[in-house]
Amino acid sequence: MSIECQADLDGMMLAGQVVAETLRAMEKATEAGIATRDLDEIGAAVLKGHGARSAPQYIYGCPTATLISINDEIVHGLPGSRMLRAGDVVKLDVTAEVDGYIADAATTVILGRASETAVNLKACAVSAFEAGVAVARAGRRVSAIGDAIEREVSSRGFHVLRQLSGHGVGRMIHEEPAVPNYFDPFQRDMLTEGLVLTIEPLISERRTGIVEDADGWTLRTRNGCLAAHYEHTMIITKGAPVIVTA
Repeated sequence: MSIECQADLDGMMLAGQVVAETLRAMEKATEAGIATRDLDEIGAAVLKGHGARSAPQYIYGCPTATLISINDEIVHGLPGSRMLRAGDVVKLDVTAEVDGYIADAATTVILGRASETAVNLKACAVSAFEAGVAVARAGRRVSAIGDAIEREVSSRGFHVLRQLSGHGVGRMIHEEPAVPNYFDPFQRDMLTEGLVLTIEPLISERRTGIVEDADGWTLRTRNGCLAAHYEHTMIITKGAPVIVTA
């Protein structure tokens, strides 16, 4: 969607604030010994307190309010009885709907004394996001974002998971345009003022494919290597984007 009126702007800002608060509450509670279902319950309680709905639940029938992926799990991991342990690489992903507006964000949390690779992988996901944001300006091609992300990821010795991408958002979870994390010469869409989208580097420590678990949701690296994810929803402007989930 694009921002067409003050109500659109207010609606997206509110949805973004709810997502941000939910992520902060979950991140604060993310520690060794907690079950992922308990983290999901924390997120669900924050959403409910704001009169928000989990967008994956009501749109796609997701069995949980939030998505939590660990280590080689990339995205869409379903919370359950699994207990977090020191060294885990935990991806928290929240998508909320508030009064018809949807915002989406994710972060990677490193627990305890994790490996140097894990720490560097998370830092790379964040720096790749920042590289994408730096070129996300009205009047440029969407492909400029992926070009900047891929260059940053490659420079740090990691790899973009090309099957997964950012996307438009606002009224539905996944809208046009697709926002690849690599340079796609066939992606010729232009960034326009007011366009709402996510930038979300999804990266792995080694080159790998993606496999889906039997649960029909969890996506993990084919070779078992670590993955990281960092995402925010933003509104494109002629200058720096307005990050509504910050």
